[in-house]
Amino acid sequence: METKNQGRRFRAIGLMSGTSMDGVDVAMIETDGEKAIAFGATGFSPYDDADRALLRDALAEAAGLEGRDGRTGAVAAAEAMVTRRHAEAVEKFLADNGLAPSDVDLVGFHGQTVLHRPKQRLTIQIGDGQALATRLGIATAYDFRAADVAAGGEGAPIVPAFHRALVEASGMPGPLALLNIGGVANVTYVNDGFDPIACDTGPGNALLDDLMLARTGQPMDRHGHTAARGKVDEIALAALLDDPYFALPPPKSLDRNAFSSRAVSHLALEDAAATLTAFTAASVDRLFVHLPRPPKSLIVCGGGARNPILVRELVNRLPCKVTTADVCGWSADAMEAQAFAYLAARSYLGLPYTFPTTTGVSRPMTGGNIAKP
Repeated sequence: METKNQGRRFRAIGLMSGTSMDGVDVAMIETDGEKAIAFGATGFSPYDDADRALLRDALAEAAGLEGRDGRTGAVAAAEAMVTRRHAEAVEKFLADNGLAPSDVDLVGFHGQTVLHRPKQRLTIQIGDGQALATRLGIATAYDFRAADVAAGGEGAPIVPAFHRALVEASGMPGPLALLNIGGVANVTYVNDGFDPIACDTGPGNALLDDLMLARTGQPMDRHGHTAARGKVDEIALAALLDDPYFALPPPKSLDRNAFSSRAVSHLALEDAAATLTAFTAASVDRLFVHLPRPPKSLIVCGGGARNPILVRELVNRLPCKVTTADVCGWSADAMEAQAFAYLAARSYLGLPYTFPTTTGVSRPMTGGNIAKP
């Protein structure tokens, strides 16, 4: 039976602040939450050094949390900051594009992950969805992962439904894989007529970012310049890959701080950066044995797509063609924000966006809360 909202198209803004903690991506799409996706404007609002320092304090403090409630100290302060920065990002986006709040039906607000322990049925994304909806005057979908984790799923990756919609709309033959490289890297495997297969593959940019911050004070290895001057230490790389996580089949997921860079602590900066960059690529290769068959091509998106040394490592290590989202006519930078606009529509409509093959949940599930202004 049709519902009153079936077939409705939403003008939705998606927001993403990933585990790389660089800032807030903003993207607008028009979608019915199913196959129709029309891309609109995109934007980015960076965090400043004080914001990132507060987020790092919140990550450290959140490691001791045993529940989703009772946030105090750095976690509470970071939640207020994250909410404020997202509101400012949307307000700037609207002004830059000549839009009013009434021109937008929904906002998809992921928030900032500070803890992800699905085996304990615990995942925490800070950010006050109701406060954001009230300030913006726009209905806001938020807390996308909690229902899946509460039902026994991994709660991640969360965007494969959007990846599948993109692939189906493109007409590209499968199987294909989309690799999103943020702080953590994750893959969605799409094959015609089947539910997507997905999991976190291993570290994305997080270990490399932490290395650069600790040794240089810089937040990242921009464009891979440091790694380009180094040499991969194969012994250290083997030690990094000797983790039981890589032997597990999907679905599976990771916390940002699941891996340590101790194996490269004795290396010169350039060699350590090169080794950690290779680790991210080699982690993706370790997934391929668990897939039904290798993808014909792997499409890279997220911040890692802007690192040519990392892309080169993927090309050298993977048994398939490697390209970037931009080459396919998509946005490597905005894809996750676009995904949360799409998931906001699916949440509003009660459509599933996590599946047994993507998070391990027992049945396809919807999720999220809708805050009204």
